[in-house]
Amino acid sequence: MLFGGRRDSPGVPFDESATATAAIGDPGRVLDAAFRGSDAVRAGVLTKAQLRGSRFRRVFPDVYVPSALGLDLGLRSHAAYLLFGGRGVLAGYSAAELLQAACAPAETPAEVIVCGEHVRKHPGVIVHSDRLGPEDVRQMPTGVAVTTPVRTAYDLVRWRDLVEGVVAVDALAGRFGFRPGAVLDVRDRHPRARGHGRLAQAVELAEPMAESPMETRLRMVLVLRGLPRPTVQHPVPDERARTVAVLDLAYPAARIGIEYEGEDHWTRDGTIRDARRYTRLTDLGWRIYRFIAADVYRRPDATADQIRRALALARP
Repeated sequence: MLFGGRRDSPGVPFDESATATAAIGDPGRVLDAAFRGSDAVRAGVLTKAQLRGSRFRRVFPDVYVPSALGLDLGLRSHAAYLLFGGRGVLAGYSAAELLQAACAPAETPAEVIVCGEHVRKHPGVIVHSDRLGPEDVRQMPTGVAVTTPVRTAYDLVRWRDLVEGVVAVDALAGRFGFRPGAVLDVRDRHPRARGHGRLAQAVELAEPMAESPMETRLRMVLVLRGLPRPTVQHPVPDERARTVAVLDLAYPAARIGIEYEGEDHWTRDGTIRDARRYTRLTDLGWRIYRFIAADVYRRPDATADQIRRALALARP
């Protein structure tokens, strides 16, 4: 079945008035979401002069957001959905964001699937022409239609490179508990779709226990450069079998732990917590290697070589 998210589609009904009401809300309160300017003017919430003022930012034709809000991917995606007026379904990184399985690199455009018709391109939105069945679409409580978690993972593997595809499968399978192989079931329902070449490899490399996209990217730095596949989220016990730490990545036989250090590790409390944790791990005979974003994006070969040397030294 072909589904385009249209108002008359039997797959997922689109109620534009309900979406507009949710966005506009009570005329007495400040708008706090993306909304159609024409709906706000018609409802008497705002005037055309107010829309042109500094309080609001025009994101797309007739789609506005309050200027005070940060224009993050979630808000941009909601704005893109309103732009297409029910003819599109949020997909890819937009769907992952709204499904609370965020895995997009910085400054990623909103993404929409539109089926069966040609639409004009807009800056800030990636429009995909593709097939969707009713089983591929989920209606969010806000009235916005997004691709399901499994379909979102399937699309991101097809549309992105292998590493980012694995990141998407890890994030969505970990968040929603589906087996990575379910992505291949979507492939079987859409045998003529493009981009199937990486699906099997991405599924093989997936680790739904990964706790962050950057942890997955660090793991891929190692695995794609020929290193053994590390254990993900490895618990380290002390002498009394109490868990001292859970390592992002580990080679338990060599007692090598690998950690990705995000911004939460740079706070005062994070620094104190990490110091105590790593001291205890060292006391238990572990060597801990800590990496940051620059090691993943700018120095991947050097990062992999460092772990390769560590493993060589650990051999009997």
